[in-house]
Amino acid sequence: MAHPHAVIPVERIARRIYLIRGEKAMLDSDLADLYGVETKNLNKAVKRNLRRFPNDFMFQLTSDEFEALRFQFGTSKGPGGRRSRPYVFTEQGVAMLSSVLNSDRAADVNVAIMRTFVKLREMLATNQDLARKVKDHDRQIAALFSAVEKMLALPATKKNPIGYIHPKD
Repeated sequence: MAHPHAVIPVERIARRIYLIRGEKAMLDSDLADLYGVETKNLNKAVKRNLRRFPNDFMFQLTSDEFEALRFQFGTSKGPGGRRSRPYVFTEQGVAMLSSVLNSDRAADVNVAIMRTFVKLREMLATNQDLARKVKDHDRQIAALFSAVEKMLALPATKKNPIGYIHPKD
């Protein structure tokens, strides 16, 4: 059962998930904050267990990626004002963290993070399905407008006026 202090709103976690190198991932500093540990202690635990964190689970940002991320945060809100490039954890890396951070809080936080990743996947799938439906709907509307334009473009045929026409006219 989750402890009340360990329940973290999905929105708080979702704001900390970034798209980096085409992967949904989280920064070491954000994870440390959620777990209630210092970033350096999280990274020490990871380094003691590097075998559990291959490159598709965890990687360090390049200088360019780090600068782009700092720019995204704005100069005053940089990721902790740190000097070293952050480590980034993919969903699988985050799942692996629970095995190296042995605490109830880490387990509870990991459950919340995993649920957030699942919700994001569901939202993405729903949005893609909705986008497909809108695209189909747009095509149908375009076809309807095209048909109406063709009908309006037909030359008007000259019709005899209705009613009595006086022969003197």
